[in-house]
Amino acid sequence: MEAQATLSPIDTQRYAKCVEVSRRVRFDIDRDVIRGRQFDFGKKFLPDGLSRVADLPFLSPAEKRYFSQVQGRTYANTFGLVERFIGAKMLDVSRTYWLGDQIALEALVRFTDEEIKHQEMFRRLDAMAAEGMPAGYTYVPDPNEVAAAVLAASSWAVLGLTCHIEMFVLAHYHSSIDPDDQLSELWKDVFLHHAREESQHAILDEMEWVQEDARLTPAQRDQAVDDLIALVGAVDGILVAQAAADAQHFVATAGRGFTAEEAGRIHATLRRAYRWQYIVSGVQDPRFQKALGPMISEAQFARIGAALAPIVEDVNLVVH
Repeated sequence: MEAQATLSPIDTQRYAKCVEVSRRVRFDIDRDVIRGRQFDFGKKFLPDGLSRVADLPFLSPAEKRYFSQVQGRTYANTFGLVERFIGAKMLDVSRTYWLGDQIALEALVRFTDEEIKHQEMFRRLDAMAAEGMPAGYTYVPDPNEVAAAVLAASSWAVLGLTCHIEMFVLAHYHSSIDPDDQLSELWKDVFLHHAREESQHAILDEMEWVQEDARLTPAQRDQAVDDLIALVGAVDGILVAQAAADAQHFVATAGRGFTAEEAGRIHATLRRAYRWQYIVSGVQDPRFQKALGPMISEAQFARIGAALAPIVEDVNLVVH
């Protein structure tokens, strides 16, 4: 029988710090974020560094702004989707502490509560966006169906995917959203408050992932790596489908006709943008790589790299 690693002692102080910060940055959707405001549709939602709109030089300034708004709506809906399974997973993980470390339990219960609140916030944002944008937008995946499929994978893989998501949320905000002063003020405030709470989530994700990794035998970890690869592949399938839906919607509602070549470039840009936002920016994040690296072998790292290669190649394709 293969030996399992010894679990590390629970770092109660790190959990306590997450609780303290969670209390300090906690926000109310109406009082602190929306504050009676509506979206300014004269401004962008998603920054250029995430939307990749620079790959579409034939769009007018107004069309580029609308392109960012269509993507922004999907960006909010996708976070609402992933938080469905993240909240459920953290509630499940908290079982470890029900009759144990109550500070760790509080940290994870607060995490779950915040994820439920974020889902409500993103549902409200979609409804607010619908009031000022053309009809016909469709968000393709069903959050409950996606969550059920994700949660069927091994805990190690689900926690790895979750850690990846929480880390790229922070990277997106600090590198792209916060520095851009051309975005809708309400949109920026949403992701400011979201990032403040997600900062604690990323710490807790990583701690729970490390604990789960220590429970595995080498054979179990090897299977878990395959599960993570499969989850990323499923995420990519969702992104490809949503990119097609968003491209069709944008072309139909932008207010003018596009050539077949232009429509194809719009579709390809959305696909590459979504793959960058939700997969590549996360797996290339130094913090995520530092967390994953000690857990896996060179052969497992190579398997992950081979699975990601077509996606990374598509994202890095230079468009002329």
